[in-house]
Amino acid sequence: MTERPERYRNAIVPHIYVDGASDGIAFYERAFGAMELFRIAHPDGKIMHAEILICGAVIMIGDPDERLYGEPRTLGRCTAGLHIFTDDNATLLRRAVKAGAEEIQPPTNMFYGASSATVRDPFGHVWVLLSWKEDLDPAEMERRGNALLA
Repeated sequence: MTERPERYRNAIVPHIYVDGASDGIAFYERAFGAMELFRIAHPDGKIMHAEILICGAVIMIGDPDERLYGEPRTLGRCTAGLHIFTDDNATLLRRAVKAGAEEIQPPTNMFYGASSATVRDPFGHVWVLLSWKEDLDPAEMERRGNALLA
């Protein structure tokens, strides 16, 4: 198994959703001295995924994706997701569903080097369960992500 990148050294990484994520990144740069690591943007400029560094901690940020973070039934808009890095996301997915979470995506190999599974908990929070497969630097993630959107 490939070790996850050092920037994901913590087991849980926050992922926030901001309408106008580009403006959000600019704000976090001004307010907290954030440093942008990379961004993957749709042709219309909306950010699919970006990562910033604040006080040595990675924060993932993007514009909301209606499928995952839009209006889940009556729970309202989800503005944050939590990424759990685990060695076995399929087992963790089954455990979460058994406990009452809604499966959104089964384990799927993604362009950024991880197998990703997603659930929504009964309170409306989105949890992304990641098992790391391939260590990619941010520039390669950005290249692959932009190629996917092209």
